[in-house]
Amino acid sequence: MNSNLLFDFTVNKDNNTIQIKREFNANLELVWKAWTTAELLDQWWGPKPWRAETKTFDFREGGIWLYAMVSPEGEKHWSKSEFMAIVIKKSFSLRGGFSDENGTINPAFPQNLWENTFIPENDKVRVDILLTYDSLSDLEKELEMGFKEGMTVDFKQLDELLSSLK
Repeated sequence: MNSNLLFDFTVNKDNNTIQIKREFNANLELVWKAWTTAELLDQWWGPKPWRAETKTFDFREGGIWLYAMVSPEGEKHWSKSEFMAIVIKKSFSLRGGFSDENGTINPAFPQNLWENTFIPENDKVRVDILLTYDSLSDLEKELEMGFKEGMTVDFKQLDELLSSLK
C-alpha cells in the first residue's frame, strides 16, 4: 500500500552510527503524536508477534520511557531511554538501552543515542533518525539482533496505525 514511501537505512561502521530516513503518509501533528504518546507507541513499536507495553512514559527533557517488549507467551525484555532534548514537533533525542523492569541499564547489551528529526514534505512527513552507538561492537550486536528487520516491521505497523487515525 505505501511501498512508494522512502525508507533508507545506512550503517556507518567508521562512526558507529545507523542513519534511517523514513517517510510517512500523514501530517506532522499525527506523526509526532504517534512517536510521543505512550498509548500510540504501544500500538506500533515492537514487531509482531511481539508488542510494546509501556510502564513509564514521561515525555520531557530528563524524563524516561520504560517499556517491555512482550512475546506472545508473555516473556518480557525491558528497555529504558531518557529524553535528552525535545523541540516540539521538530525533534527529540533519547539515550538508553536494555534494562531490567526497574530501569537499571544492562551494560551487556548495546546502548545508543537516538536522535529523531521530523520534516514535513508536502502531505507527508520524513523522520530522519540518527543512532550513535558507544562502540562498533554495540552497533554490530544491535544489527545481529535483527534491528533493521524489526524497524522495517515497526514502520509498516506505524503506516497502518497512521492510516487508521486519519
